[in-house]
Amino acid sequence: LMVVEMAAGIITGSLALLSDAGHMLTDVLGLGMALAAIQLASRGSKRTHHTFGLYRLEILAALANSVLLFGVAFYVLFEAINRIGEHVEIDAGPVLVVAVLGLIANIIAFALLREGAKESLNVEGAYVEVLADTLGSIGVIVGAIVISITGWTWVDPVIGVALGIWILPRTWKLGGQALRILVQAAPPDLDIEAITADLGAVPGVVDVHDLHAWTLTSDMEVVSAHLMITTGTDAHAVLDQAQAVLRDTYGIGHATLQVEPDDHQGCAEITW
Repeated sequence: LMVVEMAAGIITGSLALLSDAGHMLTDVLGLGMALAAIQLASRGSKRTHHTFGLYRLEILAALANSVLLFGVAFYVLFEAINRIGEHVEIDAGPVLVVAVLGLIANIIAFALLREGAKESLNVEGAYVEVLADTLGSIGVIVGAIVISITGWTWVDPVIGVALGIWILPRTWKLGGQALRILVQAAPPDLDIEAITADLGAVPGVVDVHDLHAWTLTSDMEVVSAHLMITTGTDAHAVLDQAQAVLRDTYGIGHATLQVEPDDHQGCAEITW
């Protein structure tokens, strides 16, 4: 359908249809990258040289999707602004038929991706693309109807501009989420000070330091920390209680905790 839309956009002179074809191109590439990332992540989870598996490939795919969307949006905006005010003959009939076919395909993809978008940033990237393309197809259909009734060809580039503007903030948000994970920033919904305080409140713990929290991939958050305890404290009990705090209070099931006595030396020598 992407090929059909692109050919029809060139033949009919419809910038709105070319815009929709551009969005559909990112769907094709985005869905392909999303699927490849998921498959590689599942197959590479136990490889020796990838101790965290290949889960980050999903985030890289999401970032690539956002870059593609930015490119398409800016191209359409540039072409649409240049065309506004020019009289371009547009054959509205074929545009309408092709846009309806595109809408049907997008609705099917939209329904298939909706649930998965809640669990994976990678799938969310593909979902955002399909959502944008669904609305894009609706815009093209409306434009084709208006042009066929009124002959107002200026509607076509205006719809192209609207589609470009509509997708930019969503693309910005998706790219920002992917970059935040790639730079290993702490998850925005985690209160690091609260985690430090709760771990410090575990009986026997006198200090919490070298605490790190990051997101490996969608819904997979990781914490590591050093827990300093008074000499003679049961380290096993401290470890169990600390893991329970992270799991039950913050939903973090993967935590690497180093329990060390208060007379231990060496941590202060780490410079990063």
